[in-house]
Amino acid sequence: MTTLVIGASGATGKHLVEQLLNAGQQVKVIIRPSANIPESWQHNEKVTIIKAQITDIAVAEMANYLKDCKAIVSCLGHNLSWKGIYGKPRKLVTNTVRLICNAIEKAAPESPLRLVLMNTAGNRNRDLPEPVSFGQKIVVGLIRWLLPPHSDNEQAADFLRTHIGQQHPLIEWVVVRPDTLINEEQVSTYELHVSPTRSAIFNPGKTARINVGHFMATLITDPDSWTKWRGQMPVIYNKQD
Repeated sequence: MTTLVIGASGATGKHLVEQLLNAGQQVKVIIRPSANIPESWQHNEKVTIIKAQITDIAVAEMANYLKDCKAIVSCLGHNLSWKGIYGKPRKLVTNTVRLICNAIEKAAPESPLRLVLMNTAGNRNRDLPEPVSFGQKIVVGLIRWLLPPHSDNEQAADFLRTHIGQQHPLIEWVVVRPDTLINEEQVSTYELHVSPTRSAIFNPGKTARINVGHFMATLITDPDSWTKWRGQMPVIYNKQD
């Protein structure tokens, strides 16, 4: 199986690629021309490196990249800089998800492609009655107004929920929601929940980036895991001691 990873040079994307390679998968990565990637990828016959700005890729070009793929994962996020947060493109993640979906429809694969989107536990799954306190609603509203990347994450997930939905003939999707991301060297025990079990604002959990990569790779490689979470927005936390 070949998986296309967008945002592969990021802190979580690198872990995902390594987990896929460990599982014996073929991987295509789309990275910025100036991005730093592990040297081992450049000498690995299982890795195809595509250097391009995702914002410059047209639908037909993306459809061509997807021809031999069975899955696509977006680990894209905004850089934590003034330009990354407030500059253009403000809808980087949403526009990329839309690009991917349009490309899949153009490619018209014989069987549905799997699309995994990395998101955030601070984003509600509006398909479910997820309880949110009044205080959290106020804070999230301010974040949505003050920090465009949060709104971008919300809109990207909503695009899959409302425009693609649960019955699309060519696209199946999962939105993965980690809480506060931390760095760890090894995969550790983690928990998966249909909805948050704690407040992402007032009582946030922690999620290791490598665990996010491991879970997303499992979604791609394990049919039972995909069947369980397809069309949902699982929340992932490191298991507490």
